[in-house]
Amino acid sequence: MPPALLALAIGAFGIGTTEFAVTGLLPEIQREFDVSAPTAGYLASGYALGVVAGAPLMVVLGARAPRKRMLLVLMVLFTLGNALSAAAPSFGLLLAGRVVASLAHGGFFGIGSVVAAGLVAPHRRAQAIALMFTGLTVANVVGVPLATLLAQRASWRLSFAAVAAVGLLALAGVGALVPREAGAAQGAARGPGLRRELATLRNPQVLLAMAMTVLGFGGVFAAITYISEMMTEAAGYAESSVTWLLVLFGVGLVAGNLVGGRYADRALMPMLYTALTALALALAAFTWTAHHKVPAAVTLTLIGAFGFATTPPLQKRILDQGAEAPTLASALNIGAFNLGNALAAWLGGLVLASGAEVSRANLVGAGMAATALVTALLSTALERRAAAEGRGGTRPGRRPAPRPERDAAAPAATPAANRPTPAGSSALREPAPTECAAP
Repeated sequence: MPPALLALAIGAFGIGTTEFAVTGLLPEIQREFDVSAPTAGYLASGYALGVVAGAPLMVVLGARAPRKRMLLVLMVLFTLGNALSAAAPSFGLLLAGRVVASLAHGGFFGIGSVVAAGLVAPHRRAQAIALMFTGLTVANVVGVPLATLLAQRASWRLSFAAVAAVGLLALAGVGALVPREAGAAQGAARGPGLRRELATLRNPQVLLAMAMTVLGFGGVFAAITYISEMMTEAAGYAESSVTWLLVLFGVGLVAGNLVGGRYADRALMPMLYTALTALALALAAFTWTAHHKVPAAVTLTLIGAFGFATTPPLQKRILDQGAEAPTLASALNIGAFNLGNALAAWLGGLVLASGAEVSRANLVGAGMAATALVTALLSTALERRAAAEGRGGTRPGRRPAPRPERDAAAPAATPAANRPTPAGSSALREPAPTECAAP
């Protein structure tokens, strides 16, 4: 694989760490700034809203800019945002730093997916996307626990400073390793322009792929949002064990991402059917296994694996369906992950607010994953119908076939090859429509 993918993966690692590690830093932040838990929670929700808004904003602003330059700009934003968070003298400036960093998130993964796919042969694009996203999944296994440990042993400011250092490393890597013409295999190294990017969003298949993202991976967060309560209240784990259970979840993310990328290049939609079916079943089973320690840990790992196995195929499908101008759609699909997370958390909260036991939130996730599966089947059915209609029509450049009764009545035509050739003219001719020219 091209070394440029390593630079993209480092950037993804930094982004994944800063996104998820903040939940482990909240207790220390609350104490330093003397804010309530709901107020401190704005650091997570504000980041998520910044991702949703920043993804299209950054792509629109850089619609005509070279993709490599946009990646560099986004990494500068990310680094500055985390540096501001590390040095923030007030909670307001800390929140501002989080929002600045979040603006880079969707654009980096959206543009990065286009660039990653353009670095390799067409039959390896899903694997290239998966390798970039490996940085995000590894962040859950390594980056998040280390950032939390650093905050507990030293200072939460050092955690943000360390992430800013990762941003600088990614910035240097993108500058040195990503080729100037990056993304040319997916249309052009330079963005195709806003009008063409917006036109891609009129493709029903692109919108259906985004719906699968919202519903599919969103279903995972119906469980993960309330995982601490499930593991302590239902399974009986100590609170100190939750961090390492989340590491198991992260291991599942890494495995699912790599498997999903590998098999999506071979059979994209069957890979999606398999992953979404398995995810729906695992989430439904978690309603029961959450009450038993070992089955709960195993199921949590499987949910991570099946959930992230959908990511490379969905991102590749966006690129395939919007091949002429894929950048905006690719970035919006990253925002769709966050939209799905928020939707799942809200629906799960409604279930728990009704008085249901905490593990019942998994049924929300199972329902969302099952709906994503139905959406995938609908997408394939529409695609096949469109292909059948295309085959059934008259092909450009061909006359309709003559009716049988006219064939019978018409006199036999003299083959073109046997007609006399006028003197001075060439005897060469183009093949008739039914003939195949030799290679």
